[in-house]
Amino acid sequence: MRFPQALKMAGDKILEGVFAINKPVGMSSAQVIRDCQNLFNPSAVFAPLIAQEKAARDKESKYQKKRRGRGKQEIRVKMGHGGTLDPLATGVLILGVGKGTKSLSNFLLCTKTYETVVVFGASTDTYDRVGKLIKKGNYDNVTREVVENALGSFRGKYRQMPPLYSALKMEGKPLYEYAREGKPIPREIETREVDVTELEIVEWYEPGTHNHRWPTEEAGQAEKALVGSVWDIAKSQASGEKPDEAKIEKVEQETKALEDYNSKKREAEERIDEIVTEGKPAAKRAKAEDGAAVEPTTMSGALKVNAPPKGRGSDLVPPPPSADEPFPWEGKGPPACKIKMTVTSGFYVRSLCHDLGEKIGCGAMMAELARTRQGQFVLGTANCMEYDDLLKGEEVWGPKVENALELWNNPGKAEAERQENLKEEVETEEQPVLESAEQPASTTEQVTGEAAQPEAVAA
Repeated sequence: MRFPQALKMAGDKILEGVFAINKPVGMSSAQVIRDCQNLFNPSAVFAPLIAQEKAARDKESKYQKKRRGRGKQEIRVKMGHGGTLDPLATGVLILGVGKGTKSLSNFLLCTKTYETVVVFGASTDTYDRVGKLIKKGNYDNVTREVVENALGSFRGKYRQMPPLYSALKMEGKPLYEYAREGKPIPREIETREVDVTELEIVEWYEPGTHNHRWPTEEAGQAEKALVGSVWDIAKSQASGEKPDEAKIEKVEQETKALEDYNSKKREAEERIDEIVTEGKPAAKRAKAEDGAAVEPTTMSGALKVNAPPKGRGSDLVPPPPSADEPFPWEGKGPPACKIKMTVTSGFYVRSLCHDLGEKIGCGAMMAELARTRQGQFVLGTANCMEYDDLLKGEEVWGPKVENALELWNNPGKAEAERQENLKEEVETEEQPVLESAEQPASTTEQVTGEAAQPEAVAA
């Protein structure tokens, strides 16, 4: 439903700029943009922007219109994002509207703050919970103190190896394509210097106190062998050593073996498909031969899913496990923890989780990931709206988007609002202290002691 008062309030103001949205789990960054455009295009809020674009198009020459091509004839709210988030991740996704898209490149190099949940005791090919199990380790001696000591080597500047399953490209091809297809990967997977300015455990989950778990599907022996060999070479590169020629030759042999295995597997699957298709009624067989929707993959490149009804970029990863699902282990299982970090551009949180498990010796993987801050955009503030607000109608998301763009275009207002938020936080933190000061001495100690425990855990 449109709300005329929004257009009346904005007049003919053309809304452009940058704002952020809290991306839901399971959704691609591109799908968030498509969802926004589907709502923004017919809205009253962005009617002036659409009108401006239409007027500009009307002035174009026939050559310019022909050059535009059929796929770009429709007038839409121009949008882009300032740094993708994996489907598994939630949190701050920076979006540019109109001329604001020109500022998006500035956010690729800014610092970001993340919170991630690490589960110990197992490693996966994608370094996260949507991959396949590569190996398991003994986690009986993994304590908070052990993990905190191991985190020390990941603070400050160091060279990080990106995950094998990642969107990082080598010679024009994503690394996950090499891994998934069983083809030889470039021998020198380049490490990158990253800087971790903040890294701390904010929550510790003892065995049996959390619902996080490993995946149940295990990788095949050929995949395990290949990933293990690649990890060995990665360790050598990260430490500055020259990879052993014997290890490189081993990788070549294993990638060839995996490629042969995948080739035979594809041939077998094609034969099965032919048999199944031949057995279908004519109408269904014709539909199958016409081709179904292409199955999208996650950013990690490991998981395939059917095209979801919400949009091809929705529901790309399975939801977190429910409490009644059986655990993939006996007994209480492994510990887990939530880690908060502030890092520079190019940092892979998945790699940190994996490398932390390797350093401790038991293996580890990423179960959850949230980007809580990118540049000046912070989760839960006026310049970062909730995705769910989009589903509540223009009367809800319209004023919030307009306010966020106003904050972008008027930095002074944004700073004043930030200072006001800081003031409110300080007053909230001081309030319990003032109340407890009025209590008798013994009561004050009791109240302070009870309040200090949660703060210590959350620090």
